[in-house]
Amino acid sequence: MEVGAVAAMRYVPEGIKAAKLVLEYTKHTMLVGDQASAFAISMGLPGPINLSSVESTEKWMKWKENYCQPNFWKNVTPGDNCGPYHPNGPSIGRCLMANELQPNEFGSVNVGLHSHDTISMAVIDQVGRIAVGTSTNGATFKIPGRVGDGPIAGSSAYADSEVGACGATGDGDIMMRFLPCYQVVESMRLGMEPKLAAKDAISRIARKYPGFIGALFAVNKSGIHAGASHGWTFQYSVRNPGMKDAEVFTVHP
Repeated sequence: MEVGAVAAMRYVPEGIKAAKLVLEYTKHTMLVGDQASAFAISMGLPGPINLSSVESTEKWMKWKENYCQPNFWKNVTPGDNCGPYHPNGPSIGRCLMANELQPNEFGSVNVGLHSHDTISMAVIDQVGRIAVGTSTNGATFKIPGRVGDGPIAGSSAYADSEVGACGATGDGDIMMRFLPCYQVVESMRLGMEPKLAAKDAISRIARKYPGFIGALFAVNKSGIHAGASHGWTFQYSVRNPGMKDAEVFTVHP
């Protein structure tokens, strides 16, 4: 099994190609930040390139005009503008009580259909080898330096040619705590059908975070596939050599 990933990489548009370069030309699993950008450019990928678009710039300006709300900070002062932020009271070095937790501790209030752009894809070749990859810009208005589930093997994607593959999307900050795609593949290894394995992985997260938003697909080495979701209606597409075009499947929570 081989893995390659990049995270917090700026100025290089082809993140999935950079991850493949890590897999093919290094003994590492993940490179991050400006060093990942420098690596990708040194290996021939285009860059540095300004990746901001007119749309993203306008969205950012409106967010700033709205005092940087919503955002991903919690337990800080001030809580209603763009900072700089400081710990709210003597919270450093102590545990928070249950009644001090903010709503997004139990849900995904900053995550929705239009707040991220994850793409995850699994492929089975003619001899049964399975590969899976995920690419994303991450959560909108994230705190600089944040790394989500996209580059984490076992969270947003996982594959084993002996078993099958899984891809996931949603609130990555919550989902990466559970490695749901690793769970799916290992459940299928133990004999679960893809549908049950997918539902089981999602339900494990929902028990701890009943308000979270997320979804995943599962496919075994025979090509049997299924999806599961929580908090939204999820769609994934499938195509095989016997199909003229891709078929879209809708998964309800």
